[in-house]
Amino acid sequence: MNLHVVEAERNGTNSVCCGDSFYPQCTMEEIHCAMKKRADSMPCQQVAVYCVSCIKSMCIGGKEPRYLVDLLLGEETDPQECDAKKWHDALDAYMKTH
Repeated sequence: MNLHVVEAERNGTNSVCCGDSFYPQCTMEEIHCAMKKRADSMPCQQVAVYCVSCIKSMCIGGKEPRYLVDLLLGEETDPQECDAKKWHDALDAYMKTH
C-alpha cells in the first residue's frame, strides 16, 4: 500500500475515544469539540481508522480519514454524513428495521 506509518501519541491500549461515545449524553457542540480535539492529536493529515465513528470524527476535525478496509481494497474513504445526530438517527432506524 506504500504507506508511511506515524503513530499518534495515544495509541493501542492507551488510545482515547474519538468522542462519539459521548453521544447522546453531551450536546452536539461538546461531541464535535471532543472529535476535533482527538483529530488535532493526530500527527498526520491522513489518518487510518477502523471505526465508522472515527471516520466521521476525523472528518469533523479536518483530517482525511482512511478506513482500513478501503485501504486494503484500494478505495477512497467517503465519510458521508458527518452530523453525529443524523448518522445516529439513521443507524437507529436501520437497527429498528433489521
